Amino acid sequence: MGKTDVKLEGKTILITGIAGFIGSSLARKLYDIHDTIKIVGVDNMNDYYDVSLKAHRLGWLEKEPGFVFVKGDIGDKGVVFRIFEKYRPQIVVNLAAQAGVRYSIVNPDAYIEANIVGFFNILEACRRYPAEHLVFASSSSVYGSNRKMPYSTEDKTDSPVSLYAATKKADELLAHAYSGLYGIPCTGLRFFTVYGPAGRPDMAYFGFTDKLKKGEKIRIFNYGNCRRDFTYIDDIVDGVIRVMGKAPVKTADEGGVADPPYAVYNIGNSPPENLLEFVEILQQELIRAGVLPEDFDFEACKELVPMQPGDVEITYADTGALEKDFGFAPGTPLREGLRKFAEWYKRFYA
Repeated sequence: MGKTDVKLEGKTILITGIAGFIGSSLARKLYDIHDTIKIVGVDNMNDYYDVSLKAHRLGWLEKEPGFVFVKGDIGDKGVVFRIFEKYRPQIVVNLAAQAGVRYSIVNPDAYIEANIVGFFNILEACRRYPAEHLVFASSSSVYGSNRKMPYSTEDKTDSPVSLYAATKKADELLAHAYSGLYGIPCTGLRFFTVYGPAGRPDMAYFGFTDKLKKGEKIRIFNYGNCRRDFTYIDDIVDGVIRVMGKAPVKTADEGGVADPPYAVYNIGNSPPENLLEFVEILQQELIRAGVLPEDFDFEACKELVPMQPGDVEITYADTGALEKDFGFAPGTPLREGLRKFAEWYKRFYA
């Protein structure tokens, strides 16, 4: 896929889901490396998880002179269009979404509204107020029940096992159509199990920490035999920034049929880690950080249980395309990432 350089310096960048884990971390990093950017962040600050944590993340950004926060919902087309009309962002990073596989089973409406209607509104705004590059969050969940490993972006993604996965696949299809119809340069990023400081409390490692601290049992699904590409947040952010700076261009194959300016990439930390080993390292680092006592009885707190509906046994990213096009692959060791999370958890909840 051909690329064109997109300069970030001096640009107005719209980040949706700015109070989220990835959105806030991305904005912080952008301000660290660029002096003249302006970031417009939008978030509805819903209570899917602890709003005080979202406010904590926003606190990182409020001191930046080029930062503007808009409290609003991308499911509201009027809100989205007013933002585009007022600020005219040249680069758009859509990270706003209703996340979580299991929650989609009990509250499907939230996923349709945020992940499909909301993303459609972003695409419509990019059509009316053209942007140089639209980068959007997809997910490893689109691979569904695929059995071929590792997951490649060349693989079919026609068998989602959750509504969340289906909405993310729908986003990719919508972006592909809009890029072809209206020439909007679009890049989708399939994230693989992101973790780290100030992460999402609904993620397993965070929930495990909360329970272990209280001495409660943690349920480890598929009897601990799940494997995941646990990808540290700094690696995710570095990958997103590299992708932001190179937009796909319209190309034609030998038959003269034009390919739209659209691309999709995996961002995952291969090879995958065993979930039980992940939790064992987590509790070791929690002890080291002083979150758990030295004599903590881990065996008494773990419960091995069957697989949950909507989950898959393994996620394993083929990041070859990302390495080829951007010279980048995530590489933070698991223990290093969990150590930073444990130290942050100790400070935040002290």
